[in-house]
Amino acid sequence: MTFLEINNLNVSIDGNKILNDFNIKLKKGEIHAIMGPNGSGKSTLSNVLAGNENYIIDSGKIIFKDLDLLALNIEERALEGLFLAFQYPVEIPGVNITPFLNTSLNARLKKEGKKEIDNLELVKLLKTKATELGISLEMLKRSINSGFSGGEKKRYEILQMSILNPDLAILDETDSGLDIDALKIVANGVKKLKNSKNSFIIITHYQKLLDYIAPDFVHVMREGKIVKTGDISVATEIENSGYKYF
Repeated sequence: MTFLEINNLNVSIDGNKILNDFNIKLKKGEIHAIMGPNGSGKSTLSNVLAGNENYIIDSGKIIFKDLDLLALNIEERALEGLFLAFQYPVEIPGVNITPFLNTSLNARLKKEGKKEIDNLELVKLLKTKATELGISLEMLKRSINSGFSGGEKKRYEILQMSILNPDLAILDETDSGLDIDALKIVANGVKKLKNSKNSFIIITHYQKLLDYIAPDFVHVMREGKIVKTGDISVATEIENSGYKYF
């Protein structure tokens, strides 16, 4: 069964067309990597999926778990299990990580008719997940991304993803600017979370992350649409020759 299906999606911003008859299908349990030169529409795609209202949907459909995703607002999409790890995570001074995640997780558990988790249970879960991911427990005492380095922000995104356990996770160039240790944390977070009931879209410029994650499909985007789909060998081809042949 198709888990996410995007049909002939056309998107613009400030009068400029970014996505051009974009199509893709994901099934449960799959990891899809999307690569492409700057300006090809990769981050636009992630923002549209997450519900960024600055982008104008000119035409097309997005079906997620048999729902019309475009009819849902940002909060409703999150409650349905959609998660976006930002390329540039924002700081939220004064908002502590633990209560923020407690509220976010319980909102989803409540929607699913499951028992909510109390603060002490969440703290234990956070410590376990942080340790598994090699993340300092000191981070859990701080405000969201406040004073974090670029690498720490990306690590927190993966920790947040591990706690919320989304059905569809979109990683928008999460590997950008990471050293090899942080890159492995991102990759291990994806591998630990992946199962037969969820899916991932990994947007990246680099083959190295894909070597660790081993996606099922690699897509090449150019001028707002997918121009090639294949296995990990596509990423190797890009690494060797760039995008000039696509």
